[in-house]
Amino acid sequence: MSAGPVFLVGGGWDPGAAAAVHGPFLRAAGAARGTGVPRIGCVLVDEGDGAEQFARYDAVLRAVGSCAPVPLPVPLGGRFDAGRARGLDGLLVCGGLTPAYQEALAGSGVGRWVRESGLPYAGFSAGAAVAARRAVVGGWLDGGTPVCPADSAEDLAEIEVRDGLGLVPFAVDVHAAQWGTLARLTAAVARFGLGHAVAVDENTLVEVGADGTARVAGLGRAHSVRPAADGDGSVRVRSHRAGESFAVR
Repeated sequence: MSAGPVFLVGGGWDPGAAAAVHGPFLRAAGAARGTGVPRIGCVLVDEGDGAEQFARYDAVLRAVGSCAPVPLPVPLGGRFDAGRARGLDGLLVCGGLTPAYQEALAGSGVGRWVRESGLPYAGFSAGAAVAARRAVVGGWLDGGTPVCPADSAEDLAEIEVRDGLGLVPFAVDVHAAQWGTLARLTAAVARFGLGHAVAVDENTLVEVGADGTARVAGLGRAHSVRPAADGDGSVRVRSHRAGESFAVR
């Protein structure tokens, strides 16, 4: 099978945006099953409140559409077993401490499994960030200079880019407008030589199709960041609202 669609949600719990940001993923998972209620695996790094966090996602997904969410907790510091994704119709990687999700998923084989199986993938907050080939996992300093609020640092000091799942060809940051992370992403593009990166606002979806087009839905914007053509270390930022699209290849 060919790679399935990827759905990147920048976080946020506004009920008014739930259908827009989660509906496309549930429809894709339903199409994958063909008949019956799609089974949605929910990967959570359990920091001690895994049951409560799963209940939150379970309620939102069921409110948006007919589905059967399945909890797939991973203990903090543990590694996700990609075999647990078999038999599912969609995989949602949830939010939490982004470096912990990167450690749990990178090298687990789940990225390869998703690509080869065509399984629809949704990433919410941390789950969106780790979907990238090169994942921006946190930090608030660029060479010692603050570039975003310390509260957005994900327990890291300097900006860090690590191996991700390789599901999208651009780096991802989340909570862009709410946490001030667009500035972190622009710094990461320049510092780490990233060819393309996208910062996603809360309550906003970026749907990446097999045609290499990203489509925006929800209440906020997606901010596409690319290096300037003259190679002087500056970047170009274009913000796209709901209903707009942009090329990712």
